[in-house]
Amino acid sequence: MQPLKGKAALVAGATRGAGRGIAVELGAAGATVYVTGRTTRTQRSEYNRPETIEETAELVNEAGGHGIPVQVDHLVPEQVQALMARIEQEQRRLDILVNDVWGAEHLSQWNMPVWEHSLEGGLRTLRLAIDTHIITSHFALPLLIRSGSGLVVEITDGTAEYNEANYRLSLFYDLAKTSVIRMAQSLAHELSPYPCTAVALTPGWMRSEIMLEHYGVKEENWRDAAAKEPHFVISESPRFTGRAVAALAQDPNVGRWNGRSLSSGKLAQEYGFRDLDGSQPDCWRYLVEVQEAGKPADASGYR
Repeated sequence: MQPLKGKAALVAGATRGAGRGIAVELGAAGATVYVTGRTTRTQRSEYNRPETIEETAELVNEAGGHGIPVQVDHLVPEQVQALMARIEQEQRRLDILVNDVWGAEHLSQWNMPVWEHSLEGGLRTLRLAIDTHIITSHFALPLLIRSGSGLVVEITDGTAEYNEANYRLSLFYDLAKTSVIRMAQSLAHELSPYPCTAVALTPGWMRSEIMLEHYGVKEENWRDAAAKEPHFVISESPRFTGRAVAALAQDPNVGRWNGRSLSSGKLAQEYGFRDLDGSQPDCWRYLVEVQEAGKPADASGYR
C-alpha cells in the first residue's frame, strides 16, 4: 500500500541522518520526494562527509517512491526560490515540507560559556539552524497552502517540555533547537486560516551516520556501542523518525497536532509504528527517568 502516492514532499537537508530517514519513509509510502542538500557525488560541503543527495534519492526509489535530488544551499534565497519554481512546474503542488537543515555538528563546543565559545562558529550555527528554515518556509509555503492540506514538520532536538527544563550544553545549540520549536508554533499560527498543519518533531538518540562512526559501529551491530556508552541502548535509527513523519502525513486528523512539539517515541505509541528492529524506543522519558536519574543503563520498559 502507498497511501502517499500522488503527494509531493520536500525534505530540506536530506543528505544524511534524520533527513535521509524521513525521505526514505515518505518514499516507502509512495510520495515523490525532493531531496536537497549541499553534498553531491561531485561536490562536498564543508562537512566533507561521503553521504550524498543522490544516494538518498536512490534509497527513496528503492523504497518505492520517486526521489529527486537537487543541490541546494538553503542559506541562498535564490537557490531555494529556484527549487520551488521547479517543484511547482514539475508537480504543481507541495503537500509535505520537512525543514531538517542543520549542518553544525562540527561547530558545537559543549559546556563552554558564550564568552569562550567561538563567536564565528556560534553565529554560523544559528544561521544554519534557523535562517535556513525561515528562508525555505518563505518560498515553500505559498505552494504548500495551495495543496489544501499541507504539512510542515520542523525537525529539532528535544521536546518543548524537555528543553524548557534543561540547558542544552551550549548557548548557541540551546538557542538553535528551542528556536525551531517556537518556529513551528509560529507557523501553526500563520497557517491557521488554511487547512495546513505545522509541528516540531524531535528524534531520540539517533543513530546517524556520524553517531555510528563516532562509536565505531554500523547499524547492523549498533548494540556493540553500549560497551563504550551503556545508555546507547535507547538509541533509534533515522528511519524511526521517518516513520513518524510518514504517519503524520497519512493522518486525516493531523490538525490535532497543530503547533505541538512531538517526539518520535510519542508518535510511535500514538500511531503504532516501530523501528527497524521492531522496538518502540521512548528516548525522552528514558533520559529523565534513567540516564539523568543516575540509574544503570537499562532500556527495559522504554523500547
